[in-house]
Amino acid sequence: MDALERYRREKDEAFRLDPDSPLDPEQRRSFAGLRYFPPNPALDLVLDLEELEPKTEIGMETATGDLRRYERFGYVTFEVEGQPVRLTVFRTGDSFFLPFADAQAGKETYGAGRYLEPERMPDGRMHIDFNLAYNPYCTYSAHWSCPITPAENRIPVPIRAGEMTFGHD
Repeated sequence: MDALERYRREKDEAFRLDPDSPLDPEQRRSFAGLRYFPPNPALDLVLDLEELEPKTEIGMETATGDLRRYERFGYVTFEVEGQPVRLTVFRTGDSFFLPFADAQAGKETYGAGRYLEPERMPDGRMHIDFNLAYNPYCTYSAHWSCPITPAENRIPVPIRAGEMTFGHD
């Protein structure tokens, strides 16, 4: 988990110092770092992917009312605290996208959900590390337009890994 801690420190530094930070100058002046759940190795998963054939397209509404197009690529299933979970993995171009909202959305986690970019392994499985779950940029400012997690990826269990809510949530 040392790599995770280093990643988090570097991300906090970028949010504080990088001119391309999603934080505005006033937010950066008082920024003390993002809030994270403690590292949770049980939520760093390599999962079988149930690939969809044929693939279908979905338009995800964004925080500003636009639509972004994604391909429903497949499903992953796993358990959290003894409860089964099934999430849709989306694809855009060569990248995979996994938006999700857990049972703590609006409490411990951002209400509209968090994001991950799963990695496809050479054997076809997906590496999904919920410790890397992050808030979309629209969390920090209304100037950003972020896809809203679709209903199919709103799950009734808590995923206590990754980023927590930002100060004003």
